[in-house]
Amino acid sequence: MIIIGEKINGAIPSTAKAITKRDVEYIQNLARIQTAAGVDFIDVCASVENNVELETMKWLIDIVQEVTDTPIAVDSPNEQACIKAMNYCNKPGLFNSVSMEGNKIDVGFAAIADTSWQCVALLNSDKGIPKTAKDRLDVFTDIMAKAKEYGIDPSRLHIDPLVEMLCTSEEGIAIVIDVIREIKAQYPTIHVTGAISNISFNLPARKAVNMGFTVMTMNAGLDSGILDPTDRDLMGIIYATKALMGEDEYCAEYIRTYRQGIHGR
Repeated sequence: MIIIGEKINGAIPSTAKAITKRDVEYIQNLARIQTAAGVDFIDVCASVENNVELETMKWLIDIVQEVTDTPIAVDSPNEQACIKAMNYCNKPGLFNSVSMEGNKIDVGFAAIADTSWQCVALLNSDKGIPKTAKDRLDVFTDIMAKAKEYGIDPSRLHIDPLVEMLCTSEEGIAIVIDVIREIKAQYPTIHVTGAISNISFNLPARKAVNMGFTVMTMNAGLDSGILDPTDRDLMGIIYATKALMGEDEYCAEYIRTYRQGIHGR
């Protein structure tokens, strides 16, 4: 499971406050605790006005890299901001994200084509979020045609099947599961990702929903996730599910991460 730490995101009120105040210690502590939890990427999303986004992204990336060598996921709905933010990173990371909306995928894929950067690709288009599994898979087909055009190996892609709120789209679970299974059947080396906490928005006891969803989607083929790596219960579910699926020989990783204090009590 590829863990993308979600906590340095200006959409989170406490993080937004720290960004506004330029609270270096607060942001660096978020980087430290996510690194200690064993994340593969630290997502950095400014979530500020366009006229200050790039300057804010540079500040965030610079101070994060002062305390960790973990690769950065540059995160913005503006692909140009992501491209420019790549230049501030000490090593290749994750481009978050592209889609079939407008020319985003051409701009993003052109920027990473001759690099070792990985990329999140959303299954939406100019028509918005597809309402059926077939329609999302049609967008996926278009994404993979673009990946071939730009010479981007499937193993560098993290496909986001678009996780929606359970309370407003109960049939969305079946759609996401079907899409994940078909994507992994077509391209076994590709990654499938998603913002785990999206599923539980506006529900009580959100952790329970997040954990149940994680087990279901991992069983379908989800192998990458944007989540809170400091949630020890969720991390425990992830490592336990890997072991139960036969992807952790002799439960070695489950035991190691327990001893490291990543999960358990």
